[in-house]
Amino acid sequence: MESIFGPEGLLARHHPKFEYRPGQIDMARAVHDALTHGGHLCVEAGTGTGKTLAYIIPALALNKRVIISTATKNLQEQLYHKDIPFLEKALGRNLRVAYLKGRGNYLCLQRFGQTDGIMTLAGMEDVHYLDVVRRWSQKTVIGDRAELADLPEDLSFWRDIDARAEICLGSKCAKFDECFVTQARRRAEEADIVIVNHHLFFADLAARNNDYGAVLPDYTMVVFDEAHEIEDTAAEYFGMQASNYRLNDLIQDIQKVIITDADVATEVMRKGLRATEANDRFWMVLARRRGGADGRSDLEEDYFAKRDDEGNWVMTHAGEAYLVLDNALQDLHDALERPKDPPAEVERLKRRIEQFRFDLEFIVTSDDPTFVYWYEKRGRGQFLQATPINLAELLKEKLFGALDSVVLTSATLTSEGKFDFIRARLGLEKSDELIVESHFDYAKQAILYLPKNMPDPRDPRFTGAAADEIVSLLEITQGRAFVLATSLAHMRELYDRVSPRVDFPCFVQGRGSKIGLLEKFRRTPGAVLFAAASFWQGVDVQGESLSCVIIDKLPFPVPTDPVVAARHKWLEQQGENPFNAYTVPQAVITLKQGIGRLIRSAEDKGVIAILDPRMKTKNYGRTFLRSLPTMPTTNLLKDVEAFFSVR
Repeated sequence: MESIFGPEGLLARHHPKFEYRPGQIDMARAVHDALTHGGHLCVEAGTGTGKTLAYIIPALALNKRVIISTATKNLQEQLYHKDIPFLEKALGRNLRVAYLKGRGNYLCLQRFGQTDGIMTLAGMEDVHYLDVVRRWSQKTVIGDRAELADLPEDLSFWRDIDARAEICLGSKCAKFDECFVTQARRRAEEADIVIVNHHLFFADLAARNNDYGAVLPDYTMVVFDEAHEIEDTAAEYFGMQASNYRLNDLIQDIQKVIITDADVATEVMRKGLRATEANDRFWMVLARRRGGADGRSDLEEDYFAKRDDEGNWVMTHAGEAYLVLDNALQDLHDALERPKDPPAEVERLKRRIEQFRFDLEFIVTSDDPTFVYWYEKRGRGQFLQATPINLAELLKEKLFGALDSVVLTSATLTSEGKFDFIRARLGLEKSDELIVESHFDYAKQAILYLPKNMPDPRDPRFTGAAADEIVSLLEITQGRAFVLATSLAHMRELYDRVSPRVDFPCFVQGRGSKIGLLEKFRRTPGAVLFAAASFWQGVDVQGESLSCVIIDKLPFPVPTDPVVAARHKWLEQQGENPFNAYTVPQAVITLKQGIGRLIRSAEDKGVIAILDPRMKTKNYGRTFLRSLPTMPTTNLLKDVEAFFSVR
């Protein structure tokens, strides 16, 4: 590792901005030991460590297959398109590396061939976009829609032509050999390193025993980057979900099937229309019961059925609507049984109906006490969910107990310098541990500002006082700031109060794409960006453009969220204090992610302001302070001003 990462090593000779980082060598050695000798490893690597190369290079040295899983597709592409080509150039040889995304990212040649030219498009822009996709389809080797960088992310017709598993015919498809998913799998089978994202990894892990089967090639070792996110991602895929989108897609796919028997085709169409009506009514009843507002809520015990005065269970309106929908789906399934020589896709469609009915029944009956059952409305989307309350035993069996080596790494895995929280949440009983301090000198590059005399966040005066502090800080830093809020509502209120009072360009999350907002922020002198959850992590702005990160409140998980509330209740049943065992450590990790936006290079300098007075007034505030990088702390604006006057 010294010969690669050392002052005179391989990286020093080939990387134009190389910096010697002893922590990077420590991490690389620890990863190499874990992958070579077996066993699991937790590594918290502070910003500037260079952790991607510290796990890629040891993985490459094995000549065995290693899965590398990242939190986002963007990081996945950075590894494959930036880091791997650099290493190939430095090593002077080609590397056996592949990357895989979820099937919905790839073009389905069969579906595109069937629908191109007869597709219903939303407008003239889509006509142009379809022509771009048509030309791209004839020359692309990978078939990944990320190559269509100039097309909008929410391309209206993409779901009509993508390669989702539920519509795939597998080896029965006429385009199977030339299929982009088939080709991607073959490349993965031949690779030593397969780069995926957490969503694909856990979708694959959860699907290994069901109809759709595994996507990833067999493996015994995996490295998780941004590992602090894997509990929520895993919970999504080991749970059940039923949504109006999912059922609408299914019914539309059925209506596109060409059935040659006219009587059967008519019956399928009629039963499909009945299922559509039952689907619309079911979700309308659910939306009315919740008042139509966006958000999450529990499914109470009497949501679909309740006891009458005599103690008998009777259906509610929601329960009656469910029975009508379930019967309509059974009738539609029966109609698809009738064709004598059905098209190949009919068998897959029948299984999709069966799976949807199973998932919906599981949620409606809510019989398994190890799950929490909840409803969510997001715009036009409505979702019923069953989420495992505690994943520890499941991951202990299917992940840590099944593999030779699992490496968890992130800039934020510990609370108060301990991995206890993340290990308990994930069911990791035994592992080696390493904390690599940030390569950056926070003591010189940053100052922490904790204003005095702030009202409690629950006090109605808090938002006004927070806005005053933000205005004062922006005057000192001349804008160049992120204002990170713990909710969209408070973000908008702060934006409305602050933006008229300052002369700096102010942007707010929701008015443009994330990528577009970041680009505007970078190129606009003195810009201020008001943002919420999605900007707390995975955002990299280097240089003077970002000299101030202001956080409104400590980012505690929302206690009324159904999943959070269920986790709290489960911990209480285990005899633990959920606030200390879950709420505080989770908030510490999130806070560390937020403040990590500020210092992204050795030249960066700035102020971190946390406006929540509980950092100083509550006993648990010390837990947060002990978990942050060591840096000067003040409650005086004049100290912040003095910090910026010294260059």
